[in-house]
Amino acid sequence: MSLLKNLKARLPGTRVSARKSLPERTDTAKEHMQAPDLDKLLVIPVSKEPREEQMRSYHFNQGQFLARQERWDDLTTIVTKEDNARRASGGGMPIAELLCQGARSDVVALAEHLLIDGTPEENRPLKDAISALEDILGEYPNNHVIATIVAMAHLDIAYAWRGTTALQDTPARNLEAFDLHCKRAAQVLDAFCGIELDSPLVTSARCALLVGSPDAADRAADDYEDLIDLAPSQQRHMRALGHHMLPQWFGSYATLELEARRTAARTQDVWGVGAYTWAFFDALLVDPKSAAILDVPFFLEGLRDILERSEDQHNANLFASFAAVSIPKAAQRCTDDLAASAALESIHTAAQWILSDHLHELHPLIWGHAMEGFDNQARIASIDALFKQGQEKANQVFVNFFGDQMLKGNALIFTPQGLYVQRA
Repeated sequence: MSLLKNLKARLPGTRVSARKSLPERTDTAKEHMQAPDLDKLLVIPVSKEPREEQMRSYHFNQGQFLARQERWDDLTTIVTKEDNARRASGGGMPIAELLCQGARSDVVALAEHLLIDGTPEENRPLKDAISALEDILGEYPNNHVIATIVAMAHLDIAYAWRGTTALQDTPARNLEAFDLHCKRAAQVLDAFCGIELDSPLVTSARCALLVGSPDAADRAADDYEDLIDLAPSQQRHMRALGHHMLPQWFGSYATLELEARRTAARTQDVWGVGAYTWAFFDALLVDPKSAAILDVPFFLEGLRDILERSEDQHNANLFASFAAVSIPKAAQRCTDDLAASAALESIHTAAQWILSDHLHELHPLIWGHAMEGFDNQARIASIDALFKQGQEKANQVFVNFFGDQMLKGNALIFTPQGLYVQRA
């Protein structure tokens, strides 16, 4: 705090823009800064529970509570209201989807637990839990919210059987269970059209169910176009589009690039060209070789557009950790592709200006998630462990990028106006 007081006592101090005057990272700095006194040399607030996490937890828990109390009418009313309003968290997670995730979470958690134990098909509690959801659907046959909850519960359980990557060596019984749950999910949602209902919730669920559809390759791009046009401010759908346009799913590298550009053009009033960047966010981590067709200057322009439009520090942490942590790990998987490697290195280098120009509050949970490639299926020991791991990784990144300043005895002070450097 004394450094912050000193900074305020002086006039602006020395603001440093990474794009202009910060020295390049050096191996010498990294070698000599193995254990810097970060308490003195690094001034940045650390948020244990950012607004994004609070918002997600609140609505997830609300959905879970209403489902446990069997207050399905109340749940339907709230979900419909949020869906109509297109409300989302700062990180782009639709509130309606968070409520529905909470509502089905007990059944899904039970399935995942039993799958880890190895014999879910022999376990009566799982069958009873799924049957209970199906019974509720029978009581509300024309309710698209209940249908979405039940359908997505089946899809979550399907993924628990198979995993989230398009692997060819998945055991036959797992694939059979995956197919059965996907078919049932499609049957449940078949009576509802998201476009007619003006419902991003239903349309998003139908896009998610493409994984079990035999004609997915023919309709995936059009289905996602409908979804994104319904809710252009919800970037989660653009990320899903990019993932599903990869060759291992329903597209090709050329299709991915084309759909990313088309989406950017349609959503320019919301994101500038940021939709291009969102569409490649997960795709680059799932399949780093897709970077070979990436228009890097356009991607970075979109990144700047996103950060300039962001109202809190979620996206600053997201992209800083993406560029500094996730991208180097992804690059290790495509060292034989020179074009892809060069593109990924350019994104990694951008971490420096993201840190200096946009980051002024550290969200360690995001950095911990970045170490797992933002894989929602990654298993972690605990939230506390993820937090500690993320904070340690972020500190390491600060040393890697700004270690030369620390070697000179300078403190790094991250503020909403940018990075300032002053004598410690």
